[in-house]
Amino acid sequence: MIKPYPLQFQPEFKERVWGGRALEQFGLNLPEGHIGEGWMIADHPNGTTQVMNGELAGLGLDQIREQLGKEWLGSKGFSEVNGRFPLLIKLLDCNDDLSVQVHPKDDYDGLPKGELGKTEMWYVLDAKPGSKIIYGLNEGVTRESLQLALTNGTVTDSLREVPVEAGDTFYIPSGTVHALCAGVLVAEIQQNSDTTYRIYDYNRPGLDGKPRDLHIEDSLNVIAYSGSGASMMKTDAVVPGEWLELAKSPYFIVEKGVVSGNWSLTTTPASFAILVICEGQGALKWEGGSLDYTAGQCFLLPANLLHYELEGNATVLRTYLP
Repeated sequence: MIKPYPLQFQPEFKERVWGGRALEQFGLNLPEGHIGEGWMIADHPNGTTQVMNGELAGLGLDQIREQLGKEWLGSKGFSEVNGRFPLLIKLLDCNDDLSVQVHPKDDYDGLPKGELGKTEMWYVLDAKPGSKIIYGLNEGVTRESLQLALTNGTVTDSLREVPVEAGDTFYIPSGTVHALCAGVLVAEIQQNSDTTYRIYDYNRPGLDGKPRDLHIEDSLNVIAYSGSGASMMKTDAVVPGEWLELAKSPYFIVEKGVVSGNWSLTTTPASFAILVICEGQGALKWEGGSLDYTAGQCFLLPANLLHYELEGNATVLRTYLP
């Protein structure tokens, strides 16, 4: 019987027209090209990460799910729609503006069979001076006015721009129009979905030199014009050794913590926990083992790990299921 231990995965990297090389600052070995996404913990047909450490090294997260089940992932640790791991954890390097986009809810008729909608959140790891994002629509924008703006080429006038800096957090429920913009490095926690509807893509060519597909009708159908419940917050007021709740949804709870010295923590039988190291370094310890950690690393802590400790000086995101 394998004793539970923190799992670290080999990321799946995705080339994107808006990507760059900034993820190399975390010591990640990137393939050539414009790398926009590192899928750090993933169990999806479009990318499944493999364990790098310990007895389970070489197994995909899908195999972990199938072989070790609820004991390791928790009683809540599976999607009710497709049985997969319920979350997808990414690091995003926005060397250029992303497309303006929106995600559907789980019950949208246009979803492919077995695919989920997407609610997500962003934590800004780094942002160049003057960086911004698109976050929602301007007041008074309706389906009709947005459709007209798309037709006459004035859609950017309908979009709400928000300045960003490191430490900012954005909760993005399905139905929220959004786009990361150039100069931003982000940790993203989301439903395990790869469904994105592009509203506008700056009339630029994709990696193949051709315009990328837009999804105007689907986008207009799923936008929450009267408000999606999106919220943003500054996170400077974190007390070492205490968790600050950043996002709470039906799909995940995300908290920010500051490690200063030694912090004793625990998982629960209901849910795994995911740690994203935002900055700093130290050691992750549990009964029978220890792992050094540094910024940019992500760890899946099994539900049956129970007691563990974080040592060092670091900023950490912790995610688990509600």
